[in-house]
Amino acid sequence: MTLPPDPGVRPDAREAGAICARAGRSQRDMREWAETYPGLFSAKPFDAALYSTLSLAMAFGGPWFGAEQLRMANKVSLWAFGLDWLVDYVATSLPEVRDIARRCLNVADGGPPVPGDDLTRMLGDIRDELAASPAFSELGPVWRDELERMLDGMLTEWRWKTDKVTPAYEEYLGNADNLGFSYAFAAHWIHVTGPGAVTDVDALREAGWAAQRVIRLLNDLGTYERDVAWGDLNVLLLGVDRAEVERRIAGLATRSRELIAPLRTAHPELAGYMERQMDFCAGFYQVGDYWGTL
Repeated sequence: MTLPPDPGVRPDAREAGAICARAGRSQRDMREWAETYPGLFSAKPFDAALYSTLSLAMAFGGPWFGAEQLRMANKVSLWAFGLDWLVDYVATSLPEVRDIARRCLNVADGGPPVPGDDLTRMLGDIRDELAASPAFSELGPVWRDELERMLDGMLTEWRWKTDKVTPAYEEYLGNADNLGFSYAFAAHWIHVTGPGAVTDVDALREAGWAAQRVIRLLNDLGTYERDVAWGDLNVLLLGVDRAEVERRIAGLATRSRELIAPLRTAHPELAGYMERQMDFCAGFYQVGDYWGTL
């Protein structure tokens, strides 16, 4: 496999066509998953544009990956959207949110899906698919830990929103795990890693967390109006203005690139993927959002 191109270089029209074709294959996979797990994706905001834009994000984030290599990133990202919907907009009590987390962690630990529960049924299928990858023995615990971090982050945000608590700016940014980027990245990492020693685990995780903080703030700038309409938290509701958030994004992005740079030699595809995901989101959230309307 050839090395990835410089993340800062735009694809030409020919390459863009190939990337969009791979995204189209991934979008068809997503529609099939939506039909397979209807309890997760039957709500109105799961519209055609969500599947399209999500598959394009993965394809343009890693244009050197084939559709099969991007399969897990797409599947886990879509599952996380379903989880987010259940936690943020369906759950009505703290015990209900805690039970969602308990069920998910039980399945991640090898337990059976809950009968009739598409959330855990899809997660069980993801777990089984990941377990067949050569890197799962070493990176499976990373995937499980990132799942727990995401669930804890969602629970924390649910409490803030329900109790009408306004967290401090740093506290809010420190809860970026609720976004789910690092969880999806861990699954993608396992899926695309072949036989051989797994290296630089701590460094790759730290770089992923740094990229996740950037994407968290980019997401907030792009979804402010929807967050206000849907009753969600947003960094712009914490007493900071857009200019300050943009300055913070610039600083966080610089730090993220510093962490990614030493990884380019040993992990060119994963390093490039993290950086391009940041850059993709910087453009995407200037114009649109993944979710459809309520």
